[in-house]
Amino acid sequence: MAQPVEGKKVLRAFGADLGHIAHHLAPGHLAQSALFHHTALLLLAACGQSRPEGPAEVLLHTTAGDIRIELDGRTPLHRDNFLKLTREGFFDSVLFHRVIADFMIQAGDPASRRAPAGTMLGESDAGYLIPAEIVYPALAHTRGALAAARTSDEVNPERKSSGSQFYIVWGKPFDGATLDRIQQSVTAATNGEIVIPDSLRTIYETTGGTPFLDGQYTVFGRVTEGLEIVEAIQGVATDSAGRPLEDVRIIRAEAVRK
Repeated sequence: MAQPVEGKKVLRAFGADLGHIAHHLAPGHLAQSALFHHTALLLLAACGQSRPEGPAEVLLHTTAGDIRIELDGRTPLHRDNFLKLTREGFFDSVLFHRVIADFMIQAGDPASRRAPAGTMLGESDAGYLIPAEIVYPALAHTRGALAAARTSDEVNPERKSSGSQFYIVWGKPFDGATLDRIQQSVTAATNGEIVIPDSLRTIYETTGGTPFLDGQYTVFGRVTEGLEIVEAIQGVATDSAGRPLEDVRIIRAEAVRK
């Protein structure tokens, strides 16, 4: 699981592991999918231009319960891609293959559908990347945020998103002093472009989230119903790779509002 060196330091300091968000794509996989990647981006861009602005909703029927997600209209490439995959049944039967308590739950690896226990997951996706659509501070890593996984800055300096792997933020509250340290790390990671505003600091201090990811991953929606299901999933027992000992599966993903 590729991750920035800076990310490792930040997350060790704040009690998390960014490696469980940034997913691995082997060099061979990337080379084989280069042409498809280029074509897919053109199709996604055309789709984003032709669709009306606005949100859409997807309902994830999981073995733990239903999670309703609103896809934000300010990230049209990610919104339309998620809708497309949902309608194609791409997410049906995939696992939440990585779960980290007080951090996030991650899904979208097609190899997870029939993966036996102990199988290393997280290296597969839809076979293409999506240009970053970072809309900050409007879309931040507050609790319940939906965001796209990606490979590390070393191999992906443009911070393009995985075509299918996503995570839902749980996180935890941070006190003011810790947020000050997180701000320093975020400043370094984004060349000073990201400053956590007071309005977000209040949310991070009370409700919580993962502010150390702000400005570095595309947030493209949020949970509107079923946050208690996210809480239950992030708290399950896992193996050393973060895979739940008892599989938690997306039975079916359903587009409920276009």
